[in-house]
Amino acid sequence: MNKIPLIIATRNKHKAEEIAKILPEQFELHTLAEYPDAPDPEETGRTFAENACIKAEAISACYPGLVVADDSGICVDLLSGMPGIMSARFAGTHGEDMENNRKLLRELSALPGQAPYTARYVCAISLARGGQEIAHFEGRVEGCITLRPQGSGGFGYDPLFIPEGYRCTMAELSAEEKNRISHRARALELLEAHLRRMLNA
Repeated sequence: MNKIPLIIATRNKHKAEEIAKILPEQFELHTLAEYPDAPDPEETGRTFAENACIKAEAISACYPGLVVADDSGICVDLLSGMPGIMSARFAGTHGEDMENNRKLLRELSALPGQAPYTARYVCAISLARGGQEIAHFEGRVEGCITLRPQGSGGFGYDPLFIPEGYRCTMAELSAEEKNRISHRARALELLEAHLRRMLNA
C-alpha cells in the first residue's frame, strides 16, 4: 500500500513525535525540519482554529500535497480562558515549558480558596492544500489544574493538568494512554476519518 504523504507544519519535536504515534502507518509524515526555508507565519488569529489555519495555508502555499497544522493550548476558567492561544509563550518566550508552568502557578496561587481550578486542553487542526484550508477539526479534554506539578512525561502543561476521570496528571500517564485520550488525539481521529473519506471518494 502506498503511503499518503503529509507535511506536519511544526518544528516542535515533541509535537511531531506525538502526532506520529497517533496517526496510523498509512501516512508518511514530514515536518518543517525537512524544509528549512519554510515560512514562519505570524500567528495573528484570535482562536486556536484561526492560528492553525494561518500556518496550514502558509505552508501549503509553498509545497505540494496536503499540509496539517495544529494550534493547541490550555484554557483555565478562573483566568478567563488564559493562557489560551498564548499557552506556548505565556511567560514571554516561546516553548519555555518550565517558565510557563511557573507563571500559571503564580497566577492561580493569587486566587486562594478557588480550587478546583477547572481547565481544558484544546487542539485545533487545519488541513490545507494549495494555500487554502479544506477542513478543520477540534479536540478537547476537560480537567483541572493541580498546584503541585507531578510526573515527568509529556510536555507543556502536562505536569499540572489532571484529566477528567483521572487522579494523576497527564505527565504521569504512559505515552500510550496519553495518546489515547489527549485533545490532539481526538482532533487527529477526526482528521484521519476525513482523510480516509477523501481517499475513498
